[in-house]
Amino acid sequence: MEETLKILVVGTDEVDRMTIRYALTKAGVQMQLSEVDDSNDLFSTLKNSSYDCVFLDYRLLDQDVLTLIQQLHSSEIKVPLVVLTNQEDEQLAIQLIEAGATDYLSKSRISPETLAQVLRNAIRIYRAQMQAALAIQQIRESHEQLISKNQELERQQQQIQKQNLKLLEASQVKSHFLATMTHEFRTPMNAIIGFSQILLRPKCGKLTHGQADMVERILNNGKHLLMLLNEVLDFSKLEAGQLDLKGEIFDVSKVINLVVDEIRSLADAKNLSLLMQTNLQNTLVFNDPVRVKQILINLISNAIKFTDSGEILVEVKELPANRVAIIVRDTGIGIAPKDFKHIFEAFRQVDQSITRKYPGTGLGLAIIDSLVRIMGGKIFLESKLGLGSMFRIELPRQVKLTTVAADTPASQLDSNEVFRSAKNPHHSCSQFSKAQIGYPKFKL
Repeated sequence: MEETLKILVVGTDEVDRMTIRYALTKAGVQMQLSEVDDSNDLFSTLKNSSYDCVFLDYRLLDQDVLTLIQQLHSSEIKVPLVVLTNQEDEQLAIQLIEAGATDYLSKSRISPETLAQVLRNAIRIYRAQMQAALAIQQIRESHEQLISKNQELERQQQQIQKQNLKLLEASQVKSHFLATMTHEFRTPMNAIIGFSQILLRPKCGKLTHGQADMVERILNNGKHLLMLLNEVLDFSKLEAGQLDLKGEIFDVSKVINLVVDEIRSLADAKNLSLLMQTNLQNTLVFNDPVRVKQILINLISNAIKFTDSGEILVEVKELPANRVAIIVRDTGIGIAPKDFKHIFEAFRQVDQSITRKYPGTGLGLAIIDSLVRIMGGKIFLESKLGLGSMFRIELPRQVKLTTVAADTPASQLDSNEVFRSAKNPHHSCSQFSKAQIGYPKFKL
C-alpha cells in the first residue's frame, strides 16, 4: 500500500496552488494536502504539525523567500522544501540550495510526472540528509564518549601509577626490613649455634644424657632457624636486585657429590635411596659455586621432604650449545598440574594451611627460579600426583656476569678472560689462586 504523504503548499496565488494540487492528484500521489498563503501561517502550521514536503512559492508578497528559508532553519524546523520559481535561473537555484532548500522547480515545467518526481527526490534527499545528520550526531557523541573514557582511563592510569609507586616503596621498605631483621637475627642465632657446639665438646665437661639431648635439640633447631633466615635474606636480596654472582671456574661434579654427601643423612633417616649419575665429558664450569650448591641443596632437600618411599636421583649431563643440565627426580607425592603456575611463587606452598604436613618458608623454589634466571638458565618441571616430580635445570657452561669492577680478582672474571690472562706471559702468576693456575689447559 502506497504511503500517504502530508504536503503543504505555500503561496499567495490561488491558481498556482490549484495547479500543484491538480498535478499531484493526476500523478496518483496519496496525500493529505494543506495550503497557506503567507509566511506567518507557514511558521505556525509547521510548528503545530509535521509534513513530508513543503512546496513554497518564490514570490511571496510578505517576505523574501531566501530570508524565510534561513529563518526556518534557524528555528530548527526541519522539512523538505521545494521552491517554485517563475523562471529557469541557475544563480537563483544555487542561492536557494545554499539557503537550505531541498530542491527547486520552474512553474513552467510543472506537470504530474515532473512534480511527482521532484516530490519523491526531495523526500529521498531530505531523509538521506537526516540519516547523515543522525550518523554525524552519533559519531560526535561517540567521539565525546571516547574522549570522556580516555580522560577517565588517564585518571585511572595516573591513580594506578601512584598506587604502583606506593606498592614499590612498600616493597622496598619490606625488603629492607627483611634484610635488616634477618641480618640482626643471624648474629644471636650464630651465637646460639656456636655455644651449643661448645657445650657438646667433651673438654667443656660431660653432660648427662638428658642435657646432651636438649643441647642437641637447641643446636639442630638453631641450624634450622638459621637456614630459614638465610632463605629470607637471600630472597630479599634477589627481590631488591642486590644479589650478584661471584663467578669462578670449578668442577660441577665435585660440588654435586659434596651436596649429595652432606644431605645423604636426611635421605637415610627416611630410608630413601639417594643416587647420582654424571654424564659430562668436561666437568668444569664457570659459575658461582656457592649459588649452584644452594640450588642443589634446595632441590634435593625438597625431593627428600616430599618423598616418603623410593629414591631420589641426581643427574648431570651435557647439552648442546655449551650448556649443562642438572636433573633431580623423586618418587614423592607429586604436584597437580593446576599448581604448576604457582610452584615458583614466593611464600607459596601447595598446602597453605598452618597445620600442613611439610614445613618451610615457601621460598626455596622461588630462590631457585631467580638464581637460575640470573645465571641465564631455564628450569623445567614435570610431575604427576602420587608418582613423583622431576626438576630439570639447564645452565650455560659459562655464565655472563653483569658487571666486573676494575679491581675484581681473577677468580671473579669471565672464564675466557681467565684463560687469556693465564696464557699472557706479561701477567704474574700471583694474580691467580693455585686451583686456577691449572685450569687454562682445559676448554669449557
